[in-house]
Amino acid sequence: MTQTGAVQSWWLGVTLQLILAGVLLQGFAAAQTTAAMRPEKGIYVVSSSNGTACLLASMGLQLNITFNSVSQNKTVRNIVNLQPNVTKSSGSCDADTASLRLSTDAEKTNLTFFFSLNTTSNKYHLSNVSLSAAWPDMKEPVSADNSSLDFLRGTLGFSYMCREQQTLTVSPDLSINTFQVQVQPFGVSGDQFGAAEECQLDEDDMLIPIIVGAALAGLVLIVLLAYLIGRKRSHAGYQTI
Repeated sequence: MTQTGAVQSWWLGVTLQLILAGVLLQGFAAAQTTAAMRPEKGIYVVSSSNGTACLLASMGLQLNITFNSVSQNKTVRNIVNLQPNVTKSSGSCDADTASLRLSTDAEKTNLTFFFSLNTTSNKYHLSNVSLSAAWPDMKEPVSADNSSLDFLRGTLGFSYMCREQQTLTVSPDLSINTFQVQVQPFGVSGDQFGAAEECQLDEDDMLIPIIVGAALAGLVLIVLLAYLIGRKRSHAGYQTI
């Protein structure tokens, strides 16, 4: 194979890699915009005894519950989106604890989030989740409670934000998918969220398109250089001696 032929073959290989990278980037973009079965985002406010907001939450919630089904006569795992328009919210706020209770289906489903604040470090987190559910297809009501959780960590006066889907595992029978969550259980000023502290998932998500874009730019540069080198050597082969 001639030198020019070798360069052209290499150039073709790099071009194919460039096309493949473009396809992968398109697939990534499509995955990012897929929102099948995503729950509607609800906005929930808990007020203190003087009527001012003390806990703010904005999020879509999806319950994954395992129970004994009457209709199927076996254990099943059901995924249910919490519908904000039929969900009642309540709760309480203290100096270092706060709670958000969500009830739906005429109180056949009750989900409560408990937040704790470390007054020394001024850091808060979701420390406990409790669920009681009594659906028509359940042989017996389902309850779950875990008081040793460490999710949704934030700083006093700031809100916690995570646009990406997260799965909060509460028990073997219950996990909760959260979508576009922003929550502030302490240090609320007025009825607005404080400055957001973004989760690691969002930061990683922003890095992926940057890395792919940089790789594509590098491949374009390599293809251009290979083309210029190939043309130079091709012309050099026709020079008279």
